[in-house]
Amino acid sequence: MSIKFRLALMSFLQFFVWGAWLITIANYWFGTKNWDGTQFGLVFSTMGIASLFMPTLTGIIADRWVNAEKLYGILHLLYAAVLFCLPIVTNSTTFIYVILLAMCFYMPTISLCNSVSYNGLLLNKSDIVKDFPPIRVYGTIGFIAAMWITNLTGNKATAYQFYIAGIVAVILGIYAFTLPESKPQRLIKENASTVDILGLGAFKLFADYKMALFFIFSMFLGSTLQLTNAYGDIFLDEFKYFPRYANSFVVKYSTIIMSVSQVSETLFILAIPFFLKRFGIKTVMLISMMAWVLRFAFFAFGNPLDGLWLIIMSCIVYGMAFDFFNVSGSLFVETNTDSKNRASAQGMFMMMTNGFGAVIGSFTSGWAIDRFFTKSFTNTTELAGFLKTEPSNVLMIDFLKNQNIKIDTDGVLSQAVFMKDWQTIWLTFALYALIIAVAFGILFKHKHDPKVIENYKH
Repeated sequence: MSIKFRLALMSFLQFFVWGAWLITIANYWFGTKNWDGTQFGLVFSTMGIASLFMPTLTGIIADRWVNAEKLYGILHLLYAAVLFCLPIVTNSTTFIYVILLAMCFYMPTISLCNSVSYNGLLLNKSDIVKDFPPIRVYGTIGFIAAMWITNLTGNKATAYQFYIAGIVAVILGIYAFTLPESKPQRLIKENASTVDILGLGAFKLFADYKMALFFIFSMFLGSTLQLTNAYGDIFLDEFKYFPRYANSFVVKYSTIIMSVSQVSETLFILAIPFFLKRFGIKTVMLISMMAWVLRFAFFAFGNPLDGLWLIIMSCIVYGMAFDFFNVSGSLFVETNTDSKNRASAQGMFMMMTNGFGAVIGSFTSGWAIDRFFTKSFTNTTELAGFLKTEPSNVLMIDFLKNQNIKIDTDGVLSQAVFMKDWQTIWLTFALYALIIAVAFGILFKHKHDPKVIENYKH
């Protein structure tokens, strides 16, 4: 079995154990548990919180004491153990703490997966620049496969999605111990300062106006990166409440529709070198920001029938929105920092986007959706108007009965029904991304040098 195949399998499983629940957890939270929307924002903020400190801590451990592949395997086994606990949690607050623990074990495995891959390729005397991207693509394929399995097995709203992820995480954890040894490099000196050990030297970059501005915009845009992962699938699934769309393909296979976003990712990765060389880092980042505007706007006006093409277009532009920002941002950091601070600067970029940005975006979006964009209906006439049907519609009446809601002779409901105004939600997100794009275009100054892109090596 070749090393490239073994590393590709690791990459496939790495993102499979995330994709099995990441896109569908909203269906479990809202559809099965009927928990609070503001708290759901905290579920996705756990990834950001874990990203603030766990990769640094595990990086220190892998650098000094434990082989990276062994630490990688141990973390996945712990991640699996926590996933198996999630289905028995009956309280939303407890669920958030448990998912935070799961993320503390999972998030650092992303960087460890890369480290093990780089080391394996070096031991095999392979070209990392040429051979790593195809290996990484298998991670996206694994994510897509997990989404499809969760959807096709009918588990997008059940606790079994966590069992699917957990079982595969156990397999990956055991498999990790068979991978090539990635011994501690001990590059950090024993008498190094705490600042050097924790990679906090990168904070000095904030003294430079251009870098500070870049990191601030990275945080603001980073707050949008997980929004459609958090709410995209539940948005499509809730079309089932609209009688006109209730039996559509999109409602039944919402997770599969969302997987088009990941397929798009794999394709736009291939286009990045051309765009960077032709247009430069700043323009590519602006293209990414405008793609986020389109991502949200297409969702706002899409529907499962005559507006299906808008939903598909939203999924297609996601690849450009996500990849162009991450890669061009990483390249900007790489080409504008000193070599001795480069690694910690890259960590700072990830911290601002997947850490602070994700926490801010997840929490504020959950709060805003609950506070401003969730409508309350107390009678069948108002509810029917929102659902674009008649008060006597059978599907709507059945929906109310399933919620144990009674209807009196005047059409008044025994308790209020809450529905999310998704069009306004997506338009608000689109406006936010547009403001960020315009401000970035005006304030951020960066001259394009094609030679820098030509000579750049990861």
